[in-house]
Amino acid sequence: MTLRTKRILLCGHYLFFVAGLSALTYCVIVTMEARRYQTWAREQLQSSSSDPDALGKPSNPAEISRHAALHRGHDVAFVGKVDIPHIHLSAMIAEGASARVLDRAVGHLPGTALPGQVGNIALAAHRDTFFRLLGELKPGDVIKITDPRSQYSYRVTFTDIVKPDETWVLQSATGETLTLITCYPFHFVGAAPGRFVVRARRLDLN
Repeated sequence: MTLRTKRILLCGHYLFFVAGLSALTYCVIVTMEARRYQTWAREQLQSSSSDPDALGKPSNPAEISRHAALHRGHDVAFVGKVDIPHIHLSAMIAEGASARVLDRAVGHLPGTALPGQVGNIALAAHRDTFFRLLGELKPGDVIKITDPRSQYSYRVTFTDIVKPDETWVLQSATGETLTLITCYPFHFVGAAPGRFVVRARRLDLN
């Protein structure tokens, strides 16, 4: 092996080491930020739920989005919490679907309904974080959404695999429905070619 080859291999070794260390550092930072936000948002939900003034506002469901946006921390607006007992998931929901939001919480897709509103509530999360076990859900499983005003229960009606451009999953629906979305396949390396969708319908309506 020539001296030139040894130098090239040594440089390659250091480059891979630095790249791996950088990736690990990034993952640690993102994980810590997610934990900080989740802790902060849970505290906000608990304090808001115990505050009579917060519970009394807004009386008009159309104002819920504006009200939820007031609960902001780490530059990410807090919306509520999603619990799925079957897959042992309990995670806070934040407004938006940007990388910053999805690195910290389950994202509520802007333009879709919010808890307590008629229409389709759409939530998204990464397949390797909050929604990594979403594929285990079956029709009949229960999903609970909690916001500062109340708790809402939904029963899964179906799951499906769709293409990224199939926007029907975000369209409004009659009654109160909930749609969970994540990338698919779950263990795919790189940009996943599909989306895994869970559709549920509200249970506790009078």
